[in-house]
Amino acid sequence: MELTTPPRLGLAARWRHLPREARDTLFLLAVIGWTVLPHVNHLPLWCTALTAVVLLWRTRLALTNAPLPSRWVLIAVLALAAGLTLWSYRTIFGKEPGVTLAVVLMALKTLELRARRDAFVVFFLGFFLVLTHFLFSQSLLVAAAMLGSVWGLLTALVLAHMPVGQPSLSSASRLALRTALLGAPVMVLLFLLFPRMGPLWGVPQDGLVKTGLSNTMRMGTVAEIALDDSIAMRVRFFGNPPAPETLYFRGPVLSNFDGRTWTTGIASSAPARDELRATSPGLDYEITAEPTRLFLIPTLEATSAIEPIDGLTARRRDTLSWGTDRLVFNRVRFKATAHTRFEHGPQQRSPSLRENVLLPNGYNPRTLAWARELGDHPRMANADAPALAQAVMQHIRTAGFTYTLAPGVYGETDERVALDEFWLDRKEGFCEHFAAAFVVIMRALDVPARVVTGFQGADPMPIDGYYIVRQSHAHAWAEYWVEGRGWVRADPTAAVAPDRIVRSRNLVPAPGFVAGAISNVNPELLAQLRQTWETLNNRWNQWVLNYSRGQQLDLMKQLGFDSPSWQDVALLLIGILSGLALLGASWAWWDRHRQDPWARQAMQMRRSLRLLGLAALPHEAPRTLAAQVHQQYGELGAAVAGQLMALERQRYGHAPLTRPSAQWLRALRGEVRALRRSAQHAPR
Repeated sequence: MELTTPPRLGLAARWRHLPREARDTLFLLAVIGWTVLPHVNHLPLWCTALTAVVLLWRTRLALTNAPLPSRWVLIAVLALAAGLTLWSYRTIFGKEPGVTLAVVLMALKTLELRARRDAFVVFFLGFFLVLTHFLFSQSLLVAAAMLGSVWGLLTALVLAHMPVGQPSLSSASRLALRTALLGAPVMVLLFLLFPRMGPLWGVPQDGLVKTGLSNTMRMGTVAEIALDDSIAMRVRFFGNPPAPETLYFRGPVLSNFDGRTWTTGIASSAPARDELRATSPGLDYEITAEPTRLFLIPTLEATSAIEPIDGLTARRRDTLSWGTDRLVFNRVRFKATAHTRFEHGPQQRSPSLRENVLLPNGYNPRTLAWARELGDHPRMANADAPALAQAVMQHIRTAGFTYTLAPGVYGETDERVALDEFWLDRKEGFCEHFAAAFVVIMRALDVPARVVTGFQGADPMPIDGYYIVRQSHAHAWAEYWVEGRGWVRADPTAAVAPDRIVRSRNLVPAPGFVAGAISNVNPELLAQLRQTWETLNNRWNQWVLNYSRGQQLDLMKQLGFDSPSWQDVALLLIGILSGLALLGASWAWWDRHRQDPWARQAMQMRRSLRLLGLAALPHEAPRTLAAQVHQQYGELGAAVAGQLMALERQRYGHAPLTRPSAQWLRALRGEVRALRRSAQHAPR
């Protein structure tokens, strides 16, 4: 006897033949996996591995219809996860530990999916986990991914409310999408009109992209930031944009130097003494800056005025930087006025300059000796500060210095000679090396000098009118003081790498695997993809993430409010929501008698059959009613019985109809009238 091997089913066929419970469970597990996936970068490795193992374990149980593990096993795994969380974070409270435990709890809850009640717990844990993603990022990509998660969870929720039959995933997903779209107008209304009373409402912003600005600088720190190509801020100019070489965005000014680290000085927090003397017309611009995590916002040099910022007070400091009254944890957008030609600082030597000539003892003796030798040169006998600065810049141009992202580590064996190794031995450095060396030499020549950090330049082509300043534009330059003029900018990087300043041409690290492959196929494609993506991101930032209280009040003015306040916004929102609730209640009252279409058809069918003298009780199926017709009328009732059997097939056959057929009801009524006429004329 020859045995035949049953044909192997394809994946799609196997999916279609899965039992309803297994299919719904696998779909829910896939949605959970998709929801957890963006958290992988924020979770400890053990949490990611544990979650993957639990989800795969539950998948196997669903496919094999095996019993779920006992509660003691779940308690043991949960205790292990809590212990590992405590070990990883030294606490179980806070954002990261909380999200870690939420992920583990949701994964473990899938091992308890015995009833609809358990499924509902998983659904709502899933919705909660969707929210946690926005504690880390509010980017367009994360928002799109979470919309997919919400759709999937709603689909699973719809399936859980369809306990009978084998509803298809496509019909459940369409119903979930339609439900979500019906709720979308209310969501948009809440987004537009819910009062923004910061910081009462908001999410923790420490997960957002931040600028690379810092109140300290050591050699090598700016180069690390310059490897980051993410966006630090967007700038829009109202009028002709300034030349690229004038795009200096000022951040912290560093005056203190202990031999290893540059830090901000006393003047960095002192209020401005009105020592800004603008010599060019004002240039109006707008900045959308990522959080700085500092009491400071980056501004174009030299900014003389800033329009009020929602929830933030900004004041110009004595260093020409703009300080804030609190740490900037939010993305901020503001308009300001700057001047490309200006003078700043005291015109006469004053005690305030004293901290800018100090150098630590015992550090970089060879560089200090080189500076003294320069100052003692006969050509420099009566040189002023600009002449000395020019001599140092000329040395940088001609002494074989190299501008590089990877200059190596200086002072590895002795930090006290780090600058000596750069200036006199290896001569390879990034902007902070040149700026630090320039300032130290100028101070050694008794010229007040300081380091300024921030950003220089922007991407050459604006996107939607916005110039993009990236972390890779992070820069350090120098300022020295000149009697009668004040502080003068000197950028030693321009002496060794003029393209970096004039054309914003940064040193670019090697591209990744995917970017390298795309560049090899089409060098312009990668740039186009990047530009398109950043355009979308910019619109997302401008229209959604930066929708502030000011824009909310502007919207109110467009709606006819003369001087709106947040109370007006709240009243308008309450009024609209009350109106919508009243409309909904009216519709529900009007629609209170609406019946299921099949139930309505059954009622009309029974009404027609009663004309034939049949009781036609509600619990009797079409097949039973057909038998009664045949029993009472014999062959005369064959047509009516045939219509009833047709209804049986339409409702419960191999390919049932989703809605009752009006044509069938008309046909039944016609056959009932015909039967009544035939019965009246039939011989008795």
